[in-house]
Amino acid sequence: MKKLKYIIFPLMLLVIGAQSCKKDYLETTPTNQVDDSAIFTTTTNALAALNGIHRSLYKQYDSQDQGGEGGVKINLDMLGEDLVQTAGGNGWYNNMYKWISHRTSTDGSVKFVYKFYYQVIANANLIIENIDNAEGPQADKNLIKGEALCYRAWAHYVLVQLFGKRYDAAVNNTQLGVPLILTSGTEGQPRSSVEQVYAQVNTDLDNAVTLLGSASGRPNASHFNVNVAKGLRARVALTQGAWTKAATNAAEARAGFNLMTNAQYLQGFNDYTNPEWMWGSHQVEDQTQFFYSFFAYMSANFASTNIRSNPKAINSTLYSQIANGDVRRGLWDPTGTNTAFPIPSSGLRKPYMNRKFLVAGTTSVGDVPHMRVAEMYLIEAEARARVGNASETTAAQNVLFTLAKNRNSSYILSTKTGNDLINEILVQRRVELWGEGFRFLDLKRLNAPLNRTLSNHTVALAQTLSETPGDARWQWLIPQDEINANPAIGSGGQNP
Repeated sequence: MKKLKYIIFPLMLLVIGAQSCKKDYLETTPTNQVDDSAIFTTTTNALAALNGIHRSLYKQYDSQDQGGEGGVKINLDMLGEDLVQTAGGNGWYNNMYKWISHRTSTDGSVKFVYKFYYQVIANANLIIENIDNAEGPQADKNLIKGEALCYRAWAHYVLVQLFGKRYDAAVNNTQLGVPLILTSGTEGQPRSSVEQVYAQVNTDLDNAVTLLGSASGRPNASHFNVNVAKGLRARVALTQGAWTKAATNAAEARAGFNLMTNAQYLQGFNDYTNPEWMWGSHQVEDQTQFFYSFFAYMSANFASTNIRSNPKAINSTLYSQIANGDVRRGLWDPTGTNTAFPIPSSGLRKPYMNRKFLVAGTTSVGDVPHMRVAEMYLIEAEARARVGNASETTAAQNVLFTLAKNRNSSYILSTKTGNDLINEILVQRRVELWGEGFRFLDLKRLNAPLNRTLSNHTVALAQTLSETPGDARWQWLIPQDEINANPAIGSGGQNP
């Protein structure tokens, strides 16, 4: 970990300077380490450090496809079958779409994703270790520590899904996961088992739920609260096949939130004050990412070279399963000729192009969704359907009805059961969460094949049209820099 983690300390220093500290603070603090005593003297300073982690989720990193969590979301959907590249554009994300980048240990995207989440973890560890001694209200300490625990859990959870084999509830999951980093030390650590990583993730989330349950109110939706912590716990439980836990936490997570209206659904998915957004990254105009932004690649109307030549589209086979009258059907143009769909000047129109994501102004600034109420309905519905008994099947049908009826006033309560009901829920999930970074992880947790055939994917652009479940290619390779720098992993710790 040493080689990748050396940049963590300047990042935290940048965080404090950018968020709240005076110029003389930066002049008296070394540039190669964090003065923990200065950062964590008060909860006010500690909150500034926490804000720095929030900021890192949409920070510019080493290249244009590395725009923090937004960049990760695009990478993950490029590995699925629901997001379609309509052209080669200017090259960004093309090798991920072809299933090349994540299987190349020296690829910049592999290094970025690994480094990004471990930076989040390292900075969260600094907060967790120091916040108890800060001066300030206990409710503020609970908020800050609870959020840091959420970040540490979330980052480990994403990492183990990418770099480890899938979690299988039917076995002991002793397969190699990722290093568990639970202190601010810089010594390299061996890869923990997948089971050990999930155990720690759940411990962190349980502790976060307790703390956030008695915390001061979060400043805004870019912060975690107890609902979001339970939402993360629901995600993890779904991945682990803990159906009752997933359903219970998803239901509790959405309490107090509402589904958006159909009018709001067509407003561009760029505003974290939307009543359905539980957690999202908020940007303002003076924090523009230019061509690093999520919206520089996924929106319909930002004037980037990539969008002008390569508007992102939905899988035509998936689109055909969206009912007439469903508001979500209006997010994509199957003809490629609908002038109601905004495009940038000199931009091309392509069949099945999207208008789900829109920039509100002339820059690439936009808020990025990380958790929405709809996801909680879908988690609960799927989990209850997988329990499979009569009462849970009825409950799953009713939960699905609430979401689907909101999106399509003509939707009729499903009478499907068993796998037919589960498949209906999964189609709803694919449509609802399109472009938000879920599909690759869903395919992996479901042990389902990649299937891009009989759709608008082309061999020329996608190269890979199908992948068998369980194949080694579902695991990302560990970055070669990590293998070289961390003796605890060594060459024997690389994935097949």
